[in-house]
This record gives sequence, C-alpha cells and structure tokens, in this order.
Amino acid sequence: MDILLDIQEIYHHIPDEAIGIIADQLGLSKVDVEQTISFYHFFSLEPVGKYAIYLNDSAVANMYGRDDVAKAFEKELGISFNHVTEDGLIGIWDTADIGMNDQEPAALINGEVFTNLDPSKVKTIVSGIKKGKEIKDLLSTKVEDNIQQEGAVLFSEYEVGLGLKNALALTPEQVVEEVKNSNVRGRGGAGFPAGMKWDFCRKSGGDEVYLVCNADEGEPGTFKERVILTTLPKLLFEGMSIAAYALNVKQGIIYLRYEYRYMKANLEKVLQEMRDTNLLGNDIGGKSGFDFDIRIQLGAGAYVCGEESGLLESMEGKRGEPRNRPPFPVQKGYLDKPTVVNNVETLCCVAKVLINGSDWFNEMGTKESAGTKLLSISGDCEKPGVYEVEWGLTISEMLDMVGASSVQAVQVGGPSGTCIDPSQFNKKIAFEELATGGSMIVIGQERDLLKDFVLNFMEFFIEESCGSCGPCRSLTVTLRNKLLRILEGDGTQNDIDELLSWAGVGKAANRCGLGQTSARPIISTIENFRGLYEDLVKTDAQYLSAFNMEEAVSESCEVVGRVPNIKSH
Repeated sequence: MDILLDIQEIYHHIPDEAIGIIADQLGLSKVDVEQTISFYHFFSLEPVGKYAIYLNDSAVANMYGRDDVAKAFEKELGISFNHVTEDGLIGIWDTADIGMNDQEPAALINGEVFTNLDPSKVKTIVSGIKKGKEIKDLLSTKVEDNIQQEGAVLFSEYEVGLGLKNALALTPEQVVEEVKNSNVRGRGGAGFPAGMKWDFCRKSGGDEVYLVCNADEGEPGTFKERVILTTLPKLLFEGMSIAAYALNVKQGIIYLRYEYRYMKANLEKVLQEMRDTNLLGNDIGGKSGFDFDIRIQLGAGAYVCGEESGLLESMEGKRGEPRNRPPFPVQKGYLDKPTVVNNVETLCCVAKVLINGSDWFNEMGTKESAGTKLLSISGDCEKPGVYEVEWGLTISEMLDMVGASSVQAVQVGGPSGTCIDPSQFNKKIAFEELATGGSMIVIGQERDLLKDFVLNFMEFFIEESCGSCGPCRSLTVTLRNKLLRILEGDGTQNDIDELLSWAGVGKAANRCGLGQTSARPIISTIENFRGLYEDLVKTDAQYLSAFNMEEAVSESCEVVGRVPNIKSH
C-alpha cells in the first residue's frame, strides 16, 4: 500500500512499468498488483491530473450547494467531472464522503482539505493552480473541529500518562477485568464489548499479537473521530498502550483513512513526543520488558475497509475484501496472528476508565450502554458539529440541542442505519433502542427524502461494494434501478413490495456488514415513510408498460453483429 501511495503521488497514477517492477521486487504476479490498484478509489492506472480535485458528493454536501460548486469547477476548467484538462494539469473527480459533513461542500486537492466551498472560492482555487501556487496557498481555508458540546468522559480534563500509570500498577489480567467491568462497548456501531474482545484474544494462545486502531470512519455523516485525532491524539495513543500492556502486544497500527492523510504529519509528531517521554518505546513507564510502539498505515479510499477483516486485508497490501469468519481476527488476524481491532473512540474511553475506574464509567448512560457517546450531527440544523452526550438522550432532546425545527426525518447511524420519522423522536440513543456509530443527519421537511437521500445512499453502496458477494454486487444495482423506476413515475404498488422482499434477501445472503445493511436506506424508509413511495406509484389498472423489446436487445445485437427480428420470434 505504501509503495503504491508513493508512486501515485509522484506520477499522479500507477504506470504500467511500475506495476511490473513492484511485482518483480515483491515476488507477486502483475495481476496481484493490478487487483489491489483497481480496488481503491485513490489509485489510478490513468493520470488523474497534477492537481487532483476530489469533490465530495454525499447527500449532505448536496444539501449545502455541492451542485453549484461542481458546475463552477466545470466552467472554470472547461471539462466535465471525472476528466482531466488537455494539458494534464487538473483533474476533477467525484468522491464519496470525506468526513466533512459539518462544513460542506468540501473537497480534497492532492490530499489537502478545502471546506465550505462556493463558486467564488472555486474561481480562486483554479486561478491559483494555473498560476502555479502551492496547495496550501490556494485558499485560506481550514478544517474546523466544531466541538459543540464537551462531556464527562472524552473531553474532560486529564493528566497525560495517568491511565497508563494506573494500568501498569495492575496485572494485564486485572486491566482486562477492569475494562470488562466498565462495560465499554465498541463505539464503531456494532457495540461488541471491548473487554470481552480482549479476553478472547488473550485466550487465543498466539505467540505474537497485534493491536489495530480502526481510524477508517467512512460512514457518510460521521466525523467525530476526525476531531479526536486532531484534538485528543495523546489520549488515543495512551489507550492503545494500555491495550498493548493488557494483551502483550509489541506493535500497534493505526489504519488511517486516506481522506485524513492531512493529519499524518501531526500524528507522527505526537507519537515522537510520546516516545521522548517514555509513553511509547522500550520499558514504557519504567516497566521492564514492556516494549510497544505504534505506526500509521494509510488506506487508499474504500468504505468497506471500515469492516475489521477488510481492513486487515488492506493492511496486508491486498484488496480490502472482508474475510469469511470464523476464524475471527482475535484468533487469526493481521499476518494470521491474533489481532484486536478497536476504533478510535473506544480506545479513548479505555484510557479514561483506567484513570477514573469502571464504577465511574457505569454511573453514566443506560443499563446496556455505559458512558458517553460522541455524535456527529449534520444536515438541517443550526449547530452542526460534534457533541459528547450520555447514552439515553432522546432524538427530540438531540434536535433541541442542535437547533433543528420542522424536521421530516433523522438518519440514525448513517446510510447503513435507520431513517426514523417524528413519531419515533421519543426514542433513546442507546444500543438497546437506537444504536449508532455516531452519524446523525437531520433532514428538514422541504427535502426530497427519497431522491436526495435514499437514492444517494444506494449509489454510495453500489460504488463501495467490494463485489465479492453476488447479492451485494448485483442486488444493490437492481434495488437502485427499481427505486429509480418509482421516482420516475413508472412504478406500481407491487414494486414497493418487491423492494422490501428483495432487500431482505440481500440482508440474509451477504457475508459482511456492507452487504447486509446496503438495503437499509430502502427498508427503513418503506417501513417509516411508505406514503412517500405510494404517492409516486401507479395502480396496476393505470399502468401500461412502455417496454420496447427491439430497443432492449439492440445493444447486444450490435455487439454480436446480429440484426434484430422481433416479429419472427
């Protein structure tokens, strides 16, 4: 992955000659190298431009004027999207969510982030590029943290190193037990108990164990870990060190999504500071034999790598296709060694538990959801940003908190979550009621829920599918096409019923979370907003098929050189 990232940056694509050299030097076939390149969004076999502009096309970006920004880029450059100028200088590309939903429209230009774009800013950017300016000098823009509410856990004051010091005063077994007693559950969405995962890994009997921090938050609408990485990196690294002590890990790895590449230099600086203060390295904290360090592994743009086994495949330099389970990563993970994968927020919670104790952590939240939760709130609200709240907050309370009125729906947990209507706004944000990895998108009454959101989400899942499972590869397209049929006024009541039944097949037949939840935008909106679908469809009596057989087979006939003769059949 690192070799390909370096070549892509230097040549603005992966030349064929480079593929042969990489294959030869690493003892791989060219096909092995090519299949890795083809899997990731930010690798390309064709030049993407000396200045590669990737404009976010998420639903929230569209809410805030992405279309006007896109048209401005096309006008200033004289090219359409997903093309490069004739001189090879500038390319403009669509890309999926880049973690900036609180400051859209946003774009990546050679890895640097530009936020709150408008047509005027586009003109300034393009003019600066043509004048040969450095990326950092193109426009005065920066990524805001937008921390709207600090809570009692993550954003409370703390002494760096205290959690690790407390951990080292215990045995590794006692540290695991304390984390289990705290009831810290994975903050990525699945909610698996962190201490239980650690315990399983310890019992796997591996001679070498790895710890991986999943910093690949690719769920559209989620950006809270972006904020942790920029404001609380030492807390994260301390949480990783505590986990390493408990698990007897020597090597920790942060899998950082490519869209957050701009953070890497600062994270490396902080890591060095922690080495200099003996919070990383050899004999950490004066504990003889406790040697642990952390390296950063960049991804290259693939939503499915947020799934832990897909992430491990990517770390090994392969396509990020999820693995069949069992065995689970705690048994056979990175390089076939036992591996614990925790996300950023989870590891930060662990550090605070070792500072303040498991009883303290359990005093907050609900019966099944201890502690606090970071929410990434965006959409139709006055104060988008990151909020640390106790589990158990209702959706109505959340909407009041962010200044949202006249709300049609709330997308809980991103596209793979649930879209709820106002009758459910009294529900609590908790694992036992409305679980979420953190994404909360507020959708106002004036929005076209089906066209602007459901369709956008389905396009996202089609683009991000790894293609390994037939139902995910093809059924997502079929569902999208049937949805389009309804949106275009050609659907019937039966089409709505078929959407639901086919979506259920996809949920049951796919092997990873992406495939199993890819139909959620359709399922949850039919369940909670069926009237929107029914308003668009015709009754069976009204429907008259406009299907033209000759037109349908014309393309295939052209390919094989056959003249269609429908009447003879």
